[in-house]
Amino acid sequence: MIYQNQSFDEERALYASDGVQIIACRFDGPADGESALKESRNIDVKDSFFNLRYPFWHDEHLELKNCELTELCRAALWYSKDIYITGCKLHGIKALRECEKVMIENSDIISPEFGWSVKEIGMKDSHAQSEYFMMRSEHLKFENVSLTGKYSFQYIEDSVFTNCEFDTKDAFWHAKNVVVKDSVIRGEYLAWYCENVTFENCLLIGTQPLCYCKGLKLVNCRMQDTDLAFEKSEVEAEILTVVDSIKNPKSGTIRVAGVKELIMDDPKAQGTVKIAEGLQGE
Repeated sequence: MIYQNQSFDEERALYASDGVQIIACRFDGPADGESALKESRNIDVKDSFFNLRYPFWHDEHLELKNCELTELCRAALWYSKDIYITGCKLHGIKALRECEKVMIENSDIISPEFGWSVKEIGMKDSHAQSEYFMMRSEHLKFENVSLTGKYSFQYIEDSVFTNCEFDTKDAFWHAKNVVVKDSVIRGEYLAWYCENVTFENCLLIGTQPLCYCKGLKLVNCRMQDTDLAFEKSEVEAEILTVVDSIKNPKSGTIRVAGVKELIMDDPKAQGTVKIAEGLQGE
């Protein structure tokens, strides 16, 4: 079944559809109906406009290409599985939640509370603006993604980020089993209380990063404007720049090009800081 150049505004307009194509359609209008494609399967949507609430709940096998989901299209994708999104604007609050097997490419996200409790999500060549982005999600694989916002990636697990740029406060709090490679992260209080998190070839910018961590690793990283770093953390680190200050690492060894101030005023802090020859300081 093909729907093309049509408008829908009624409640559950295409409820429980199976195997339909939607091309250049508008989900908008005075009836202000919700849940247009709830409980649907095998849905292919192209070049369409969504201005009403909850269009894709409890769906399976969904493709969205070159679509716009406006600010009024709130909570657009919930409890759905096997989703592919490319070239889309996802601009409604809570746009993705409790979903599985999601791939997003070449898209623009402006959505507070985006991506909560999602499993197996990939994102590539996209930009996001969000608060509490991807909270409590698992098995994320991001590549070339930029983000601005606050409180991102909290409580995530088993995830990999490559060639990303994040400008976000309180990122990666309580994260577990995460690897971040070749990326830039700006923001205060990075990754407190995280466990088994590795930063490799990264630039980390901002005050009081990486405190109260377990199993923390930094490999070939640079740090900028980072004071009071590593407090109460179990850490193995190689830092190629001069760090403003390091405070009371709990255990492990921090090899660093230099440190302006080393604060060791807690007798329980047993970490070692070594000014390492051969590292490139700035």
